[in-house]
Amino acid sequence: MAAAVTWVLGVDSGGSGLRVALADAANPALTESAASGSTASGTQASVSLVSESVVSRVPVRTGPRGIEAAHLLEQLLPMAGELLGRAGGAGVSAVAIGAAGMATLGDDLRAELPAALERSLGVRRLALAADAVTAYAGALGQRPGAVVAAGTGMIALGTDLTRWRRADGWGHLLGDCGGGAWIGRAGLEAGMRAYDGRRGGSAALLERLEAVFGPAAGLPGALYPRSDRPAVLASFAPEVARCAASDPVAAAILREAARQIAEAAAAVCPPESPGSSGPSAPAESSGSRPRCEVALTGGLFKMGDPLLTPAREEFAALLPYARPVPAAGDPLVGAVLIASALATESLRLPPHPQLLRVVTEQDTR
Repeated sequence: MAAAVTWVLGVDSGGSGLRVALADAANPALTESAASGSTASGTQASVSLVSESVVSRVPVRTGPRGIEAAHLLEQLLPMAGELLGRAGGAGVSAVAIGAAGMATLGDDLRAELPAALERSLGVRRLALAADAVTAYAGALGQRPGAVVAAGTGMIALGTDLTRWRRADGWGHLLGDCGGGAWIGRAGLEAGMRAYDGRRGGSAALLERLEAVFGPAAGLPGALYPRSDRPAVLASFAPEVARCAASDPVAAAILREAARQIAEAAAAVCPPESPGSSGPSAPAESSGSRPRCEVALTGGLFKMGDPLLTPAREEFAALLPYARPVPAAGDPLVGAVLIASALATESLRLPPHPQLLRVVTEQDTR
């Protein structure tokens, strides 16, 4: 008789909505799917980490208490029920929820979700994580290193598996330097400088500004009342990238964004290898500093070479000890991996009051 499957749920909540995946905790990479070129003998062509997933395009609301637990549950529970129904009505051993804003706006989630998910799904193992943590887990799994997650915002996270190091992710007013909103705002400013006739302006970016938003003089009125200003600013970042090949101002903006991203990664790279008794020697003095794996993840890097080329150069200059690696998966993949590790008691990522809170059966009694 086949062994019963231990199911886990991974949840990714962000500005584009809620995604939920159901997976086998014992072997989350078990599911196979055929692709063109596979043979009739069943040669594996590709592997899907999750068995099933569903998506809601409605972002979870943020209220006076932060991210609203009730609204998250309103979306999550029907989606979880649909997935479990496809799996034959099985139970869930563990859930991992990664949410944008969890670190600073997650008090309501941390207060309400453990009891609510135990009542509704019988879950007694729950991980509540910042989306940067699930991005880390999706990109690097449970090994030491550093991850830069960049989309509208930007945050860098690193760990030696004993504690987390964080840099930036402070929002578009105080930071997120090098992220999409930062690049878009810098591009729009350069366009407005050209409109005014001030130094540092870009005629190319002014032309794109007016093509996207209309007359330059009307931009403040179109932008400032918007509640989604970061996303609106970030929407202009691809225009900066398109101008970079022929416009030195646009190229300089992306160069500075690359430097900011590299500086954030340098701030969080683990300073010593796991289990070492003290700081490693600097790379330039003895070459003995361990090679820190660094992965880049998030939609910003889909801009391609206009950003990636200067980023590679800045990383080589600021982090000569880093070893760039491709991100293995996205934050939903990371949530599934954390839930699977929680269910199998193999979670190695360090807990943190805001970044990664783990609630077990003993905590729910």
